[in-house]
Amino acid sequence: MGLGKEAVMAETWSGEFYCVKCKEKREAEGEVKVNDKGTRMAKAVCPVCSTNLNRILGKA
Repeated sequence: MGLGKEAVMAETWSGEFYCVKCKEKREAEGEVKVNDKGTRMAKAVCPVCSTNLNRILGKA
C-alpha cells in the first residue's frame, strides 16, 4: 500500500563539506535541496561540532 511514497526518496549527497566553526573539511552525508534560483545545495551536520554544513552543487 505505502510503496509509492517510499520509492520517492530524497536525494542524498556524501562528500566533503567545509565547516566554518572547525575551519576544516569534514566528510558528511546530507540531503540535497534546490533553492529559489534552482541551485542544488547539500545540507548536512558536522560530525564533530554539530554545526549545519552547506555545499553548493550547481544548477539542477
